[in-house]
Amino acid sequence: MLGSPRFLAENDIVHDQAQIAKLEAQGKTVIAVARADLLLGYIALADKVRDDARTAIADLQHHGIEVMMLTGDNPRAAAVIAKQVGITNVVAQVLPEHKAAEIQRPQANGRCVGMVGDGINDAPALAAADVGFAIGAGSDIALDTADVVLMRNRLDSLLDAISLLRATLGKVKQNLFFAFFYNVLGIPLATLSLLNPVIAGSAMALSSISVLSNSLLLRHWKPTRRD
Repeated sequence: MLGSPRFLAENDIVHDQAQIAKLEAQGKTVIAVARADLLLGYIALADKVRDDARTAIADLQHHGIEVMMLTGDNPRAAAVIAKQVGITNVVAQVLPEHKAAEIQRPQANGRCVGMVGDGINDAPALAAADVGFAIGAGSDIALDTADVVLMRNRLDSLLDAISLLRATLGKVKQNLFFAFFYNVLGIPLATLSLLNPVIAGSAMALSSISVLSNSLLLRHWKPTRRD
C-alpha cells in the first residue's frame, strides 16, 4: 500500500507520528509505504520554491491584490512553503474537486478571483475563477481551461498580464466615452434642426478616429513594476 499517512491509518496501519511531524515541519509531503499490516517506511517529497515566487507575490500584494495558496499538501508543509514566499492565507489538504469550491467562496461575497495554475488538478479551479491564468509550461488541460496563458515560464509575468488587462479595460471605458460624447452633443442639435449633415458626418468620423487613436496608445504600454 502506498498513500498518505491518513489513508493508511484508515486501513489500520500504525504510524510514527513524531517522525511524520518532523518531516512535515521541514516542508515535506509524507507518503507512507506498507505491506499487509506492516509499515515499511516513508517517502518524503519536497517542492522547490520558484526563484521568482517571493518577488512576484510581493509585487501582487504591493498592488493591492490579496494572494491565497491552495494546495493538497498537509498543513505543516504548506505553512513552511507559504512562509518562504510571503503568503499568510493558506488552505491546505484541498482535493482537486474542492479547489473550485474554494474559488467560489470569495466570489459569493462579491470578490473578483483569479486563479494561477499549471497542473491537471488545477483545471476545475481555473474554470471556476473569474480569470484563469495558466503557466506556459503547464499541462495541456490547464492551458485549454485558462483564460490567459503566460507564455514565459515565470510568475512575474502574471503582474504584467494583470497590468495589461487593466490598461485594456481603461481604454475600453475611454473609447465608450468618445463613442457617446459626439452623439450626446449631436442628437439634441439634430432634433432642433440645428445640425448640418456635413458636421454630423464629420463628428462621426472624428469619433471613429478618436477611438482608433486612443486604442493605438496601448502600443506604448509598459509592464508595471514595483515602486
